[in-house]
Amino acid sequence: MSAASLDTLGTLESRVRWLASWTIHNANHLRGSDVGDVKVGGHQASCASISTIMTALYFHSLSPQDRVAVKPHAGPIFHAIQYLAGNQSLEKLQNFRGFHGAQSYPSRTKDIDDVDFSTGSVGLGVAQTLFSSLVQDYVKAHGGLNKAPEGRLISLVGDAEMDEGNIYEALLEGWKHGLRNCWWIVDYNRQSLDAVIREGLWEKFESIFRNFGWEVVTLKYGSLQEDAFKEPGGSKLRDWIDLCPNQLYCALAYQGGAAWRKRLLDDLGDQGEVNELINRRSDAELSKLMCNLGGHDLPSLIEAFESAKTHDRPVLFLCYTVKGFGLPLAGHKDNHAGLMTSKQMEEYRKLEGIREGHEWDKWESTSDPQNLQTFVTEAPFFSKGSRRYSAKTVPVPAKLPAPNAAEKMLSTQMGFGQILHEISKQDEELAKHIVTTAPDVTVSTNLGPWVNQRGLFAKEELADTFKAERIPSTFKWAFSPQGQHIELGIAESNLFLLLSALGLSHSINGQRLLPIGTVYDPFILRAADQLNYACYQDARFMLVATPSGVTLAPEGGAHQSISTPLIGMAQDGLAAFEPAFVDELATIMRFGFDYMQRDGEGDPDERTWLRDQTGGSIYLRLSTRPLEQPQRTISPEDEQDIVDGAYWLRKPGPNAEVVIAYTGAVAPEAINAVGMMAEDRRDVGLLAITSADRLNAGWTAAQRARDRGAMHARSHIERLFDDVPDNCSLITVLDGHPATLAWLGAVKGNTIRTLGVEHFGQTGTIADLYAHYGIDTQSILRAAETISTGGKIRYIKAS
Repeated sequence: MSAASLDTLGTLESRVRWLASWTIHNANHLRGSDVGDVKVGGHQASCASISTIMTALYFHSLSPQDRVAVKPHAGPIFHAIQYLAGNQSLEKLQNFRGFHGAQSYPSRTKDIDDVDFSTGSVGLGVAQTLFSSLVQDYVKAHGGLNKAPEGRLISLVGDAEMDEGNIYEALLEGWKHGLRNCWWIVDYNRQSLDAVIREGLWEKFESIFRNFGWEVVTLKYGSLQEDAFKEPGGSKLRDWIDLCPNQLYCALAYQGGAAWRKRLLDDLGDQGEVNELINRRSDAELSKLMCNLGGHDLPSLIEAFESAKTHDRPVLFLCYTVKGFGLPLAGHKDNHAGLMTSKQMEEYRKLEGIREGHEWDKWESTSDPQNLQTFVTEAPFFSKGSRRYSAKTVPVPAKLPAPNAAEKMLSTQMGFGQILHEISKQDEELAKHIVTTAPDVTVSTNLGPWVNQRGLFAKEELADTFKAERIPSTFKWAFSPQGQHIELGIAESNLFLLLSALGLSHSINGQRLLPIGTVYDPFILRAADQLNYACYQDARFMLVATPSGVTLAPEGGAHQSISTPLIGMAQDGLAAFEPAFVDELATIMRFGFDYMQRDGEGDPDERTWLRDQTGGSIYLRLSTRPLEQPQRTISPEDEQDIVDGAYWLRKPGPNAEVVIAYTGAVAPEAINAVGMMAEDRRDVGLLAITSADRLNAGWTAAQRARDRGAMHARSHIERLFDDVPDNCSLITVLDGHPATLAWLGAVKGNTIRTLGVEHFGQTGTIADLYAHYGIDTQSILRAAETISTGGKIRYIKAS
């Protein structure tokens, strides 16, 4: 690369660091009073340490097809770069950390400046790039890249961020699947949020990553240091740098040239050549030399990045940096949340040649602004404009094939497997775009028939040895590039990160996928952060969580979920359902495949007040309990009610004293209770709730609409409750936390009793556990007798 280009990059790096620092300072200055003594800007030091790396990447080494997860604390650097490139507005940059301003951490959904991956929850953006690389391989193998060049999936990582365990879970999965085209660039500034990192950590990184097949490139010394090492006495200086403890190096970087000189001369003694090397430099020059680490040296970075482009192996770059590089708080152990004072910023402004009042000007203080603008515009990464793709909607049939319920009793888990199996046998676009995955629970979550039909994905053919050896087996485990199931190990973290990557393929790769991930319902909690992260990015997937609840009776409390219905209700971007019957499930899955592809805008649907036009992901909480299936034909009106969240199995009469509302596997208990109390309670109603989440969301949205003057707004549950008398009592029951349905009493102000599970489960029969936790038929009857008028209910047994 020419010296002129390096000079231009050096100028850009200076501009990026200034704009990021000024953005943070401005945010704290404008909004600091809103939060008392808390400094809301923050991260000036973290930004400065990675500014050179990001300048080399974005203005030179990246191609348009590359995708980058920017470490959370480098958000201001990212926004500054995008501002220089014309992709970020001045208004949003000035309003950094403010309402509708540039986000603190890069966000796909909240920022306007072409963010590839949201970051903020530490370590998740790192692992996301690994799984996105695997998804790129999947799309390529299925012909979805349309001859477009493959991109590199790149993560900018803080060294302290590498403590996150999910990174190493992902690392193992990447090795299993032959990871390619993935770079992780570690900002090795040797400082964490609270301290200085342990000595020798780089050696551990190097060993771990090499063992998993990664190339490791260590950028420790910058060009100035490499030149100094060639001078007489230079080898002794290199040895001193190599042996210097992290804390001391950081402290000296903060103290500056005089401190460097004293320490070096004290430690190295009177050694002639090395003393001359040191004394030939002024304090400022010596400080510049000692802080010229590999991560701050443009020639070294560019050479390393260009060299790594010659192959597709995964690469870990260990880039030594100084946290707070170029700022007065460089190296100080307290600099994580530190901010430069107004006086320091004023000095920094003068040092950068920025005129007062021109702090936001892109090319202020530069001698050739037109050349800089041209250089940025023509940089490969920015040359083709926005890099967000779109993909055609996959047609979804009007109805999905539901199993024949007349032949046998079915659980919703079994029904799910059979519905998916029927889809797999059809040569339709829906089947071609579905991709499934599971954390080593493929068979036990009923994905086996789908896998038998569609195969497992691998980049190279791998025969089923059991089949080759003529050993009888129900399942065919042949791997091929055409397979549509991605096998994972037992790590729920990886499941949700892979679902996130698959669910963004339409935007990242221009190829729409319809991912389905299965997991045991209680183990959603193992990776709740990863689930939240996937939804925050607006990834689209279908999460099938099964088995669920204490209904998984013999398995015991470790496999029995309680709080997951509340997670389904609370998680933004995720529509949660818990059907009892397979025809409901088929209706919901059909809706789900369509809902996952929606990307509309506008006002809510005034029938439900849900924002269905925007779409989202789907969560199905299923059960292994076989239930007798109803013999009925689902009408379009029934389908709508099921999707909207509830329908009447038995409408309450005009004099109804009790309504029982149930969800999921406890349907037989609720149905039996209604029949048994009919002689002692009038006009009893039975409400089948298929989605407490959507019912609650619609009700809440309708109330907000009325608060804003739309007095006609009424939700689905409010219309259903038109048939419920004001003095009628409600009883809710589910195999999950009772708070899931407790809000129903507030819809019309009816007295309510909520039955559910609040404590850890245990082994036993379904009958034993339902009775113990108070969700059996007798518990429903006792609740009805207690909460309603009318005397005793004759079928209640003595306890």
